[in-house]
Amino acid sequence: MTGRPILTAQAMRAAEQAAIDGGASVETLMERAGAALAEAIFQYAGGVPALILCGPGNNGGDGYVAARHLRERGVAVRVAVSGESVSDAARWARGQWHGEAEDLARAEPAGVLVDCLFGTGLSRALDQQMSEALLRLAAGSRIVVACDLPSGVEADSGALLSPIPDCDLTVTFGALKPAHRLMPAMARMGRVVLADIGIEAATDWREIAAPRLPELRPDGHKFDRGLVHALSGKMPGAIALAARAAARAGAGYVRVSTSRSIDNLPSAIVQTDTATLEDPRIGAVLVGPGMGDIPQVLTLALTSRAPVVIDADAIGEVGEPERLKGHDAVITPHEGEFVRLFGELPGSKAERAVAAAAQCGAVVVYKGADTLVAAPDGRLGFAPPSPAWLASAGTGDVLAGMIAALRAQGMGGFEAACAAVWLHGRAAEIADPGMIADDLVEALPHAIALCW
Repeated sequence: MTGRPILTAQAMRAAEQAAIDGGASVETLMERAGAALAEAIFQYAGGVPALILCGPGNNGGDGYVAARHLRERGVAVRVAVSGESVSDAARWARGQWHGEAEDLARAEPAGVLVDCLFGTGLSRALDQQMSEALLRLAAGSRIVVACDLPSGVEADSGALLSPIPDCDLTVTFGALKPAHRLMPAMARMGRVVLADIGIEAATDWREIAAPRLPELRPDGHKFDRGLVHALSGKMPGAIALAARAAARAGAGYVRVSTSRSIDNLPSAIVQTDTATLEDPRIGAVLVGPGMGDIPQVLTLALTSRAPVVIDADAIGEVGEPERLKGHDAVITPHEGEFVRLFGELPGSKAERAVAAAAQCGAVVVYKGADTLVAAPDGRLGFAPPSPAWLASAGTGDVLAGMIAALRAQGMGGFEAACAAVWLHGRAAEIADPGMIADDLVEALPHAIALCW
C-alpha cells in the first residue's frame, strides 16, 4: 500500500522530535510548514485578500509564517490573534511578522479565512467566544482554509469537540492524521493537501491509493485470472450482484452454486448445483450476499482450502470472532454487524478496526462513509472519500464480489480489500447520483482502466 501516510497525534509528535534530533530546528519545520500553507492558499485562491487566525501555539506560528509569505506574493493579508504566543517557536514566528495583529473577537471577515488556531494537539472544546468568532468569520468568507486540522477536531478519532465550519481546503504537514479520513470530521475538510516538510512518517497506517492490479499475461487463460465460487442462499438478487461484480472486476471464471436458476445472471457466469469446493482451481469462495438464515452455507465455505470472503448474512453466523483464525478470510461488516460480532470495542474507529482484525485473524473491511481495511498484523488502510450516493442497497454485495475476484487473481487479503475499496469509490464517481448497484457494476471496467 503506497498511499499517503497517516499518523496519530502521538506518532506525529514522535516524528517531529526525530526530525529535530536529526538536526532540524522547530523554527525550521515551522518555516517550511508556513511556506507550504501559503503556497497552497495562493494556488487555490490566488490573490484574494486573506485573514489568518493565529492561536497561541505552533499552529498559530505556522499562520504567522504563512502570512509573511503571502504578503511577499502581494496578497493583502491581515492577522487576528486569540492571545499571546506561548511557545518559543510561535513567538519567533510572530516576531517575523511585521504587521498588525488584530483581536480575534473584533476582526472583520476577508475573502479567504485561514484557521490556524489549533491543530493536532487539541483535546478539548474551544471556549465559546473563540468558537463563535471562528464561525462568524467563516460565514463571512468565500473560502475557508484549515491549517493542519480545522480547530475543534480531535486528531485521532475525527470527533468534533466544537462546532466547525465547512472547509474548502485543509493543508497538513508530514502525514495525514486519522481525522482527515474519519467521520464526522472528514466530511468537513474539503480538499486535503499534504505538504512535505522533511519529517519521516514511518507507519503501517496509510490512505488507500490507486492499486497495482494483477498483470494480464499474454499467454494466460481464464483460470489464470482466477475462479470465484459464490455460494447462493435464499435471496438470489444479492448473490447475482456479487457474482456480476466479480466477473467485471477481472475474475476469469465465476461460478454460482445454486439449487435453482437465477434469471438475471449473465450467460458468462456458470450456475451449478453439483460443483464442489474441493475443486483445486478455486481461487476464492464468496459467501453471505443473499444467504439468509442458513448457517450451513458459511460452515461449507469454511471447509474450503481457498481464501474466503465473508459478507452480509454470513457475518451474523460467524459466532465467535476466533472461529475465523486459521482461515484465509476477509470479512466485510458495516457498523451494526461489526458491533454484533466484536462487541463494543474501545477507542477510535481506527483502533477498533485494528483490534478486531487481530482478534479474528482475518482482514476486516469496516464499512461506512469512512471505510477502513485492517490486517491482523496491524496494517490499516483508510479509504479516500467516496460519493454519498454509494450508500445504496446492493453496493456492499458489489464490493464483496470485487474482493473475491482480486483474491482469486492472487492478491493477498489486505491488498485485495484495499484495491477493491479504492475501485469501488472510483466506480461510484464514474456513475452518477442516480446510480443503483447494477450501475456500479457496469462502471467497474472504467474504474479499473484508471489503474493501467
